[in-house]
Amino acid sequence: MTRAEMARLGWEACDVILVTGDAYIDHPSFGMALLARFLEAHGYRVGILSQPDWHSAEPFKALGRPRLYFGITAGNMDSMVNRYTSERRIRSDDAYTPGGVAGKRPDRAVIVYAQRVREAFPGVPVVLGGIEASLRRLAHYDYWSEKVRRSVLLDAKADILLYGNAERALLALTRRLDAGEPIGSIRDLRGTVFAVPPGWKPQADWREIDASEIEAPGRPMPPPDPYAVRPMPSAPQPAEGREPVGAKRDRSREVVRLPSFEAVRDDPLHYAHASRVMHLESNPGNARALVQRHGEGPGAREVWVNPPPLPLSTAEMDFIYGLPYARRPHPSYGQAHIPAWEMIKFSVSIMRGCFGGCTFCSITEHEGRIIQSRSEDSILREIEAIRDRTPGFAGHVTDLGGPTANMYRMRCKDPAIERHCRRLSCVYPGICPNLDTDHAPLIRLYRRARQVPGVKRITIGSGVRYDLAVRSPEYVRELVTHHVSGRLKIAPEHTEPGPLSKMMKPGVETFEQFRALFERFSREAGKNQQLIPYFIAAHPGTTDEDMVALALWLKKNGFRPDQVQTFLPTPMALATAMYHSRRNPLRPLARGETVEVVREGRRRRLHKALLRWHDPANWPLIREALLKMGRRDLIGNRPDQLVPWQDAPVGKVKEERPRRRFRGGKDA
Repeated sequence: MTRAEMARLGWEACDVILVTGDAYIDHPSFGMALLARFLEAHGYRVGILSQPDWHSAEPFKALGRPRLYFGITAGNMDSMVNRYTSERRIRSDDAYTPGGVAGKRPDRAVIVYAQRVREAFPGVPVVLGGIEASLRRLAHYDYWSEKVRRSVLLDAKADILLYGNAERALLALTRRLDAGEPIGSIRDLRGTVFAVPPGWKPQADWREIDASEIEAPGRPMPPPDPYAVRPMPSAPQPAEGREPVGAKRDRSREVVRLPSFEAVRDDPLHYAHASRVMHLESNPGNARALVQRHGEGPGAREVWVNPPPLPLSTAEMDFIYGLPYARRPHPSYGQAHIPAWEMIKFSVSIMRGCFGGCTFCSITEHEGRIIQSRSEDSILREIEAIRDRTPGFAGHVTDLGGPTANMYRMRCKDPAIERHCRRLSCVYPGICPNLDTDHAPLIRLYRRARQVPGVKRITIGSGVRYDLAVRSPEYVRELVTHHVSGRLKIAPEHTEPGPLSKMMKPGVETFEQFRALFERFSREAGKNQQLIPYFIAAHPGTTDEDMVALALWLKKNGFRPDQVQTFLPTPMALATAMYHSRRNPLRPLARGETVEVVREGRRRRLHKALLRWHDPANWPLIREALLKMGRRDLIGNRPDQLVPWQDAPVGKVKEERPRRRFRGGKDA
């Protein structure tokens, strides 16, 4: 991180300099540390510029000119999500900064950092990566400016962008640059994005397919005339989510042309269509390259997106997570408190990826749907490293998880089916019969981890996918008996079919099944434990009536959320496409299904208030809404009514108090 450290190592220059919007914590939960150690293990000298002052180019000169390239990321979080709430208010803190101080990274950090790097060292290749770049690789709706923006690759004027699990692509790129290959000629790496002139193809025999050939985006057709004579189709028509039947083609030499930036900017229907096609082309086993034109005339450029990276093998995962991390913040921070570090320092990532496909979540778009798991021995070695090397460890491992707690080792039963599948979720509308949902490997891991000397307790901090867990009562028993610290996080998100169908989440009856198991096994273990359910307000597809029904369910079941989450449209998410276009990209758009969208500030506040129905500060807003909805029957002091007619004095609530309470959630 400093010239002095370079001197002690005997370095005259770094091969690669990584610029990050986070504090530098040498731990595999932080992307920059993981990639830096990975490159170091292959012989490269890596420098890190952590949270440089972006107001001038001088701080970007601190480590000199890198021999190969600058790698740029906003950090573990998108810089806009990191700084702004779902109501576009500036957050007062930053969990990835020493002292939790806000304002240490710029808005749209990858663009700003790239600009300063080019000012400091003109001509040095610039490589973008991380979640902010990954989710903005194509034209995307930007909630904070309320418009569709260009690919971040073009706005940053970078040479190449790496998305998803980028270890393989990063190492190959570094080696080829080290061998003298110009970065502008590296066009064949999976998981990369680059700009090319209009009409460019890797080779002349590549076939271009217009996105409308995969699925027409057109507006609904009029009802067919039952007496009209129609010609027989020349070939069977494709079923939803499946490829057309016919002669086999070499998909590795095909590119799908998405609607242009100008088209998706000017027409929300084209935006929804581009989003749907992009997600259909996300399985690395069958995904084709994508191309999207930006601009008209001589200055036009095309953003070319190569297919996603292939999943990492268990051996590759073990190698990456077994590198010699210091497992602590850089010494230059002294004793400064870094909230994100405090949260994860005693936790272990056991897997990557998520096949849930929740439309509001970006994990699938970034890490992929195919689960990539570490071996049990690798995980146990990391637990031992925490025990031996992490300051303050007192025997409590705070998580064995990842994007979810219980998808470890779960994959499609048939590799051939997995390669050809184009479903957006393996668990919605129901769990796919081809999905292996066996929890036995995870149960075995838990039991082995508890036997590690020096480990007194292991709790699970990642959210449990309860629709999978109910298939294994033995897993729920193991979890509840040994690995819950009094409260367990799960995320039903809603109770009503309308919003749940737009989230691609299971019905509330599945939550009830899990709760019954949770409470049963807690009683058997002699423990008083609680579930902490998370819910989303104002998600696309949610009506005011849906939120009232959810509030009544919360009251009936005794849940009083103190902090709740309001839907935040993040780039590339399918729910964001719904929010922007008012269309449902989960189904063919020609069907013309519209989506209820909550955009107005007052309605968003109402939906959030209904989740916190018990707070007297929310009663006036709820009462007003109930009266407009004709639901006077829900105003009063009976247990089956939502809010009283009169406001209660501060700190007092008139209606009957349910017995169970929880204080969970993370304000968004």
